[in-house]
Amino acid sequence: MNMIETVLQALADINYPQQQAKTAQIRKVSSVTYKLLPDHNIDNVLTYCEQLLSQRDWALSLIAYDWAFRVKHQYTPNTFDVFERWLFEYVVDWYDCDDFCTHAFGELLAQHNELIIKTHAWATHPHFAVRRAMAVILIYPIKKIRCPTDAPMQATNLLLNDQHDLVQKGYGWMLKVLSQKSLNDVIEYLKLNHQHMPRVAFRYAIEKLDKQTRTALMSL
Repeated sequence: MNMIETVLQALADINYPQQQAKTAQIRKVSSVTYKLLPDHNIDNVLTYCEQLLSQRDWALSLIAYDWAFRVKHQYTPNTFDVFERWLFEYVVDWYDCDDFCTHAFGELLAQHNELIIKTHAWATHPHFAVRRAMAVILIYPIKKIRCPTDAPMQATNLLLNDQHDLVQKGYGWMLKVLSQKSLNDVIEYLKLNHQHMPRVAFRYAIEKLDKQTRTALMSL
């Protein structure tokens, strides 16, 4: 039995896809089956991940991105090319964008800040999920305090006038996370850009601010 068959059998044991599975159930399957891989070298693991991704199934994609995160200590700058190709080819909506970018891909950029500049080209990509990824991918480095101070605002500037609501929510979410680390920077940015920022992004960005500050910003 190959690894794809092993994973499919483990999923069948929880009655997937016949019954809807919870993310926690899929992550448990991922943990168990990862231990069964014959080799945890990053090249081999990412090959298995791509085999899972090529099935274009929600649960298998979740497992693939989890396995990719588990080899984070073996990342190199060259890993970016693999992850970017996955983003372009396999990510279809906000949920897999967020899962991939707030774990494996985000960790890669946290390790190698010099790669962030490469994501700026995503701002004009035709697929909204890739454009959303440009902001969401910074959430993990921000939380881990391993993000250059200017990177979040650079990303926001490039996405500021994007017309897709899920892109707007994506960079609004990123600013909300940033507000818990660099409050004054976010407040000043919102004061300067409130006239140009879509309201949905603005509202996401201020969610974690105190009531008085939120009220003041909303009145601008």
